[in-house]
Amino acid sequence: MASMLAALMLIAAAPAWVDQFVAHYRPNGRARSLDAARCAKAMEKARTLSGAEIAYDPAYARIAYPSGDVPASQGVCADVIVRSFRAAGIDLQRLVHEDMEARFSAYPRLWSLRKTDPNIDHRRVPNLMTYFARNGAALSLEGDFRPCDIVAWDLGGGVTHIGLVTDKGTIVHHIGGRPAEEDVLRAWRIIGHFAF
Repeated sequence: MASMLAALMLIAAAPAWVDQFVAHYRPNGRARSLDAARCAKAMEKARTLSGAEIAYDPAYARIAYPSGDVPASQGVCADVIVRSFRAAGIDLQRLVHEDMEARFSAYPRLWSLRKTDPNIDHRRVPNLMTYFARNGAALSLEGDFRPCDIVAWDLGGGVTHIGLVTDKGTIVHHIGGRPAEEDVLRAWRIIGHFAF
């Protein structure tokens, strides 16, 4: 619990990043989206995570690269996205790492990093948001949320959160306790909407 609070306090110390991201957010239409087969795999994985005994744990861990993961019994909201997309054949750990290596300066400086770190970079919501926006996946914040879209929120004070839209319009996310599928699309301020 102490490590989760420390991580939230670090992010909360930089709420200006959220406002800056929103100010520069540029939707690209719906040029990209998972095909039906990949979406079904991602959604199936997300639903298996929902309700599973997965402790909310943002602790840093050394993991394999590529296709590495923290232990299945722990995770954060970003891990729902990473694990779901990995089930659909998309390794966000590798993609985010390669993009950050190519354009490190485009990513937020919230963690005092001097270089990329494939153990954690893909597990941070601001990095996922930046990756999706940089790679043509940004959609309108106003509506047309479809299955397998990704939504990011500002929980207040610059604390960010991310989840996956289901075919029912619910969200699979992990905000604490354990992952859940809930009707929370409009529960917080939407700051990112992506189809990748």
